[in-house]
Amino acid sequence: MSSSIACIDYRDGNVFIAKRCDKGDMGGRWEFPGGKLDEGEDFVAAIKREMKEEFNVGVTIGDHITHTSFTHKNKECFLDAFFIHFDHDGLEKKFDLTEHTDYKWIAIEKIPELNFVDSDLKIYPMVLQAVKEKHEK
Repeated sequence: MSSSIACIDYRDGNVFIAKRCDKGDMGGRWEFPGGKLDEGEDFVAAIKREMKEEFNVGVTIGDHITHTSFTHKNKECFLDAFFIHFDHDGLEKKFDLTEHTDYKWIAIEKIPELNFVDSDLKIYPMVLQAVKEKHEK
């Protein structure tokens, strides 16, 4: 079984999403950034490593949002979503992309209109609820 993370940076009414490179599973689709945990790695270490590898940016890690499981290639996989906050927004100073071809900040309500990866669509209702609750505070 594998365990993955989805990272949710929500600010100024928008959420950060990234478009996967065209190769591999779910290639060319939008996602919440994240990735797989390495053996023996905890969520915090995985989030910091993945965001550094994929965008060359540091992060502050916030609350756990949700946990789900799904089947991928006949294997059970787990996905945990966390709020994060990038050290900068990637607009004035661009992120270095290694696993993605594009990124943007969009209204979270627009996600169902995009070609989003299946596992992230599964957690979308919980992420949407968590963002709404956070925004109301």
